[in-house]
Amino acid sequence: MKILVTNDDGIYSPGLMGLAKAAAQYGEVIVMAPDVEQSSMGQAITSGKPITYKTSPIHFEGIEAYRVSGTPADCVALGTHLFEDIDLVLSGINIGSNLGNSAWHSGTLSAARQAVLFGIRGIAFSVSVGESEPDFEALDPYVKDALKEVVHEYDRELLNVNLPRQPEGEIVWTTQSIRHYDGKVIDQKDPMGRQHYWFTVIPIEEVEEGSDRWAIRNGKTSITPMILDLTDKKYLKEREKQESD
Repeated sequence: MKILVTNDDGIYSPGLMGLAKAAAQYGEVIVMAPDVEQSSMGQAITSGKPITYKTSPIHFEGIEAYRVSGTPADCVALGTHLFEDIDLVLSGINIGSNLGNSAWHSGTLSAARQAVLFGIRGIAFSVSVGESEPDFEALDPYVKDALKEVVHEYDRELLNVNLPRQPEGEIVWTTQSIRHYDGKVIDQKDPMGRQHYWFTVIPIEEVEEGSDRWAIRNGKTSITPMILDLTDKKYLKEREKQESD
């Protein structure tokens, strides 16, 4: 198996190294990650300028690795172009959960989704954070357990895996939490007196049992199967029924 590993935190992220090493037990691993942090870039691609890549400044211990002057989606596009027969794209491990509505802007999940657009399976990995960065060495056995659960799920093209900061060992398959949030733009000034703005969101609904947020809150590793189709099929069926009556 040939596996392309990427992320949105950038080539220097310890989560990228952890995922690449864990994936190496399943075959040949190639790392192509952004040269700078690209968090919350979503499905953005670079179209107004060329993309370049260089050998990674970080040594990945026998794993071929490169830094890319582009977004997570660019990394997948370039990696699948340069290296033939990629069987699987892994994205992460993101420092910070990608749960619920974050699926719309997560660069980590978008890289996996970009793989699916190219006809390749994509799996995103993220971990919750606290006051300090996650201990990826301690997380390693839980990452490997999650990989073992999903790497051979050939009938599932897109999977979103989230680990709690301190997993209890249980892995559950979940739904995506869909909660409304209170979105606000906060205006502030920097130390030089210049105006700037922050976009913040605060969830305003309770966690749904069986959802990805519920799993993480209860110390469980969450695996959410996803699809690319955004069609509101329920509405189309309702219209079809109305028109036939």
